[in-house]
Amino acid sequence: MTGLIQPFLRPHLTPSHPTAPLSPALFVTLFICLCGLAGNGAVLWLLGFHIRRNPITVYILNLAVADFTFLLFMVPSSLLYLLEELSCSTVVSLKYLRSLLLLSLFSYNMGLYLLTAISIERCGSILFPLWYRCRRPQRLSWVVCALLWALSVAVMVVVTSLCLSHEHEHCRVALISMYALSFLIFAPPMVISNVILFIKVQCGSKRRQPKRLYVVIFLTVLFFLIFGVPLSLSNFLKQLSPTVVSSSSQVVFLLACINSSINPFIYFLVGSCWRRCSIVSLQVAFRRVFEETGTTTVSS
Repeated sequence: MTGLIQPFLRPHLTPSHPTAPLSPALFVTLFICLCGLAGNGAVLWLLGFHIRRNPITVYILNLAVADFTFLLFMVPSSLLYLLEELSCSTVVSLKYLRSLLLLSLFSYNMGLYLLTAISIERCGSILFPLWYRCRRPQRLSWVVCALLWALSVAVMVVVTSLCLSHEHEHCRVALISMYALSFLIFAPPMVISNVILFIKVQCGSKRRQPKRLYVVIFLTVLFFLIFGVPLSLSNFLKQLSPTVVSSSSQVVFLLACINSSINPFIYFLVGSCWRRCSIVSLQVAFRRVFEETGTTTVSS
């Protein structure tokens, strides 16, 4: 469990760091989290109440919920660490801090699950267009999202119960299993689907395709691989080799916060700067991206 909470250990309480300075990454993390909360809040508001529902917006809406929740848990974790550093005393118990970080990992995992579902969904729409248009169940997006939330909750209930029971070895096995699920079950289909999607869009027929949406998916997955994966990879390696202590743990959490904050800006920039840049409202930009799929049905 120590590897999981390494970036939030109290260096002022350890002999090796009697006067450890505050890391600038902590302040940057807080700022990015606040920006991300505002951005994802805007996504929830627009997709929830102002933009027509279709299969993709259901996934994007749930992805915004996952990102918003991750940032919501990261803010108090960072603030508590900052307060303890400034006061040089313990503000909350380590068990409470562990709970916050485990809850943030719950939302982080859900983001990966949803990106995999989005990638497979769009890949299927390209490979099997007739089935997708005529035979796809109307409520498939909602059912998939519900199942993924249930899986994420189940995983975190098991991990949390083991990690908060002070059984170190059981916690370690649970965390390794959780990361293995992400790396072996969800990440490969996400990457493969996007490679297929990219090839089909570039080399396929010239019929009208929702290119803005594909650009959004490509960029979202790319930034997840760049900014999101390091958190899982770092924690996974720490569980395999407990003696390894990374000096960049705060940076890894900072990158994860960037990943959860950047998606709303991707949606806006792709919607407003496609072919020619123009200043448009957030709602117009989102409609350009998410209402060009040709499947703008409320039943998704």
